[in-house]
Amino acid sequence: MSDPAGALFIGLMSGTSIDAVDGVLARFDADGTLLETVATASLPIPDALRQRLTELQRPSADELASAALAANDLADLYADCVTSLLEQASVASEAVTALAAHGQTVRHDPARGYTIQLLNGARLAEKTRIDTVTDLRSADIAAGGQGAPLVPVFHARVFSAPPSSSLGSPFDRQAIVNIGGIANISALGAVATGAAVIGFDTGPGNTLLDTWCEAHTGERFDRDGRWAASGRADSALLARMLSEPYFGLPAPKSTGRDLFNLAWLQQQGLAGLAPADIQATLLALTCRTIADACRREQVQAVHVCGGGAANPVLMQCLQSEFDDVPVRTTSELGLHPQAVEATAFAWLACRRTARAPGNLPSVTGAAGLRVLGAMHVAVR
Repeated sequence: MSDPAGALFIGLMSGTSIDAVDGVLARFDADGTLLETVATASLPIPDALRQRLTELQRPSADELASAALAANDLADLYADCVTSLLEQASVASEAVTALAAHGQTVRHDPARGYTIQLLNGARLAEKTRIDTVTDLRSADIAAGGQGAPLVPVFHARVFSAPPSSSLGSPFDRQAIVNIGGIANISALGAVATGAAVIGFDTGPGNTLLDTWCEAHTGERFDRDGRWAASGRADSALLARMLSEPYFGLPAPKSTGRDLFNLAWLQQQGLAGLAPADIQATLLALTCRTIADACRREQVQAVHVCGGGAANPVLMQCLQSEFDDVPVRTTSELGLHPQAVEATAFAWLACRRTARAPGNLPSVTGAAGLRVLGAMHVAVR
């Protein structure tokens, strides 16, 4: 029987954009049902750490030592995020059952059997005095899966039967689209339909937009999409980018900065184009590849979470891709778009503590259900 009071778990993550550490303190019942979001926090990643993590996306001198030091610094920042959550909620660390922390992905190559997320889990457990779950992707990859995306199983749990909203009754088929550095889709059917959950990375979300913006304006990201809005998308460049083989691959599939980076962009033929026009084309690429994935899955509504949900120009562009499919944020479904992914990792902490599966083979392609994550037991 479920405990009506529930138990507290923390989810922590830093995504492909390498801009911030996001945290959520949430309460779940014994069955893994989300009861409430208790507190949220977001801490910016300092410039020096961000630069080191960016450099570690590619081979470099003494990278093993640099990676270890970055993992330590990231653990410290994650611990600061935990402190913020506990202070907001006036909760002691002893009251939290466990936390799950994603770490920073610097390599992702499931075809060769590995993925690397930097984070010193033992250090994080020591600093927070909370049992800490890390390395959440490796068990799925060991079972032949992609190890990503991990969030569709959580999306299915909390969003498959949304409450009535301004759009009307629950949809038979909807998409939850997370637009972080990389964008991913969870195509969900209403519980009554019994439809399988489909999920995969659609391609670049904000990563190319942020990289190009910083290279040409010095700003980490294009605030509110204003720079992209000042340019005009180039149809020829967009067509060249859309010819990338990844977009045509069947699911399950996942990707990252290993593929979609500045070098990839420069290979697309940018000569003669104004930087703002390239930014507008990158925004069109993000929206087109998301929309193509949604159309293939025949969704009736799109709900966006992640950093892209805060970009009005991107949201307008995505809506323009559809004639009769509404594009909204997950706020309409009761969960703030900036809290969805961290809440998913809190759910994964709940699942790991219960020794319950946290993956979805229909999404990742794994041989079966697997318990995800390595547990670092804290001194209480």
